[in-house]
Amino acid sequence: MASTTDDLPPSGPDHSIDTPFDSALSERYLVYALSTITARSLPDLRDGLKPVHRRLLWAMRAMRLDPSQGYKKSARVVGDVIGKFHPHGDTAVYDAMVRLAQDFSLRYPLVDGQGNFGNIDGDNAAAYRYTEARLTRVAIDLMQGLDEGTVDFRPTYNGEDEEPEIMPGLFPNLLANGASGIAVGMATNIPPHNAAEVIDAALVLIENPKAELSDLLEHVKGPDFPTGGIIVDSPETIAYAYETGRGGFRVRARFSTGKLDGVWEETGIEKQAGGTWQLVISEIPYGVAKGKLIEQIAQLIADKKLPILEDVRDESAEDIRIVLVPKSRNVDPDILKESLYRLTELESRFALNLNVLDATRTPKVMGLHQLLTEWLQHQIIVLVRRAKHRIAKIDDRLELVAGYLIAFLNLDRIIEIIRTEDEPKPVMMAEFMLTDRQAEAILNMRLRSLRRLEEMELKREQDDLSAERDELVKLVESPARQRTRLRKDLEKLRAVYGPETALGARRTTLAEAAPARDIPLDAMIEKEPVTVILSKRGWIRAQRGHVAADQWGEFKFKEGDELAFAAHAQTTDKLLVAASDGRFYTVGADKLPGGRGFGEPLRLMVDIDPEARIVAMIPASAEGRLLLASSSGHGFIAQMSEVIAETRKGRNVVNLKPKAQLSVVRPIPAAHDSVAVIGENRKLVVFPLAEVPVMARGQGVMLQKYRDGGLSDATTFVFAEGLSWAMGGDTGRTRTETDLGPWRVARSASGRMPPTGFPRNNRFD
Repeated sequence: MASTTDDLPPSGPDHSIDTPFDSALSERYLVYALSTITARSLPDLRDGLKPVHRRLLWAMRAMRLDPSQGYKKSARVVGDVIGKFHPHGDTAVYDAMVRLAQDFSLRYPLVDGQGNFGNIDGDNAAAYRYTEARLTRVAIDLMQGLDEGTVDFRPTYNGEDEEPEIMPGLFPNLLANGASGIAVGMATNIPPHNAAEVIDAALVLIENPKAELSDLLEHVKGPDFPTGGIIVDSPETIAYAYETGRGGFRVRARFSTGKLDGVWEETGIEKQAGGTWQLVISEIPYGVAKGKLIEQIAQLIADKKLPILEDVRDESAEDIRIVLVPKSRNVDPDILKESLYRLTELESRFALNLNVLDATRTPKVMGLHQLLTEWLQHQIIVLVRRAKHRIAKIDDRLELVAGYLIAFLNLDRIIEIIRTEDEPKPVMMAEFMLTDRQAEAILNMRLRSLRRLEEMELKREQDDLSAERDELVKLVESPARQRTRLRKDLEKLRAVYGPETALGARRTTLAEAAPARDIPLDAMIEKEPVTVILSKRGWIRAQRGHVAADQWGEFKFKEGDELAFAAHAQTTDKLLVAASDGRFYTVGADKLPGGRGFGEPLRLMVDIDPEARIVAMIPASAEGRLLLASSSGHGFIAQMSEVIAETRKGRNVVNLKPKAQLSVVRPIPAAHDSVAVIGENRKLVVFPLAEVPVMARGQGVMLQKYRDGGLSDATTFVFAEGLSWAMGGDTGRTRTETDLGPWRVARSASGRMPPTGFPRNNRFD
């Protein structure tokens, strides 16, 4: 039959395929996406490794870099990996290797690095020509069984070698070391866990495959990060994350000065001389670079966003020690901590996304129960394959041992055949019913093996191997025996990584806490007593300490200026400044200039109308009340919390009639029950305080009626104690009128002349 080329596609550089662009693009992009998902970004749930990590460990094993052997240059490892197994860039391979060696990145490092492999400050590792590496005990446990037929091998990318498709070891690497990666359209983020806790949960599932998630969470408390820290989520939040495979964990730094009798000293407060103190951070959240964290805190201090913090120092050596110095010893440590949690990465969130490749290389988001169940199924498969592989090895050996025993039983005839026959092998096979392998083994025996003792050893070996084979056959045929064997193997592994070992002890603790709260600005201010001084020309300042009222006359002012208002306050207080146009302004006492000079103009801090005069300056209190009255005789009661202004422009509180002004702004003590009002016509009225309404803004009600003039002053007092006023002159004495019956009238009355001796300026103070 003649050959034809009619059905072959054209060849050569001009060959092209006519296909729709969108379908061609989607097909090729799908291939790329699947390659990224399965061969680069997502870990396999069976060994918790990505291909690059698996190839790194395989190459190091081939180089015999066991923990008992010496180190070799990282450049040799990287070269072998990219030359034989992983055709990608050397930088990507070395970066993956570096991460496997960092004890602050992996809970159980798989590579033992020597040299600069980076640090928790965020510094990069040295170049691979300067560092050396070998495998750790954990890596050996993860690869245990590679020579026992437990997993399949596949050709490398160039077909010159083979590599394992999966690592068969019993170490639960996926959860123990975690993983992270971004693929096409999906990602994974798995935190590290405590290996002993994961093994305990697996043992629960072996005993009861239908165990509830709550049974598993009695052992798996939460992530166990290599850098320690504290998980502050509620048990309900943690359980939901493990149930769905998606969620997150809030991780906080540990404030501590160390352990006392094995227990963390959790306050982190370190006492200093003179009653001062400082906070010490001993652990930081996982994935946070210490250098970046300290820069964050230092920037807060520089930007004055955290005024209660004076300084931050890094005193770390082998262990982390970050020292925070408060502004003064009066700072509340809890407020300082809460502020740092909110403003810096001392509290961070680690997102959980249990997206992994299952045994069929299909990406799935699994809960903890499903993930451990499928991992145990894989370990059962490994266990059975190891047993079958061993049975095959035993059968091979038993075949040879049986041939050796036949040779010992017919030793003289075997020797005669060997000496007399040109081709002894077929003769032996025909006469003694030997297999080809048995005959070949007999011919290859050494003369020293023909002694009597060797025969006894062979019989003992045959018995032992037969007994072992029987047990292995029972194991292969019995799922119950498989679970029992797997449980024993896991218990042995747990003894190596148990909580009583240095490597296995839990590092991250759990302590439920509320979310970091917003701290009010006044909590950031160091609380100190001050005396606030405001002059008639509007210059304001704050002098440290509470200066006695009888010494206020000693304050210095610019020429032609004098004291208008003075008040005792704390630096955490807000000052209410009332203007005659009815607007209220708020100034923080901590923002005022010191008392050494003349201060600064108040109008630089708030936008007071140039035509308005300042009527009052009062420290605000949360429960305080004010009596507000205008020159027209109208007034009302206002809560101090309602008149605080948030901007420079202030807040309009009192609505005024034309040509009227705000005249009276007086704090109302809690015990006061009556109001006294006196007009410019020198008429006095007294009425119950309850007749004055409480308002947030408005004109108020008529307090006193006038035919001419307006309101001069108003005050509140306790009616049973009488009305007091200052007597004239410099005597400093006061007079009290207790018989107020003639002046007690209904609100908005005209009133009558005040008692004899009332000041001529018509003022109560």
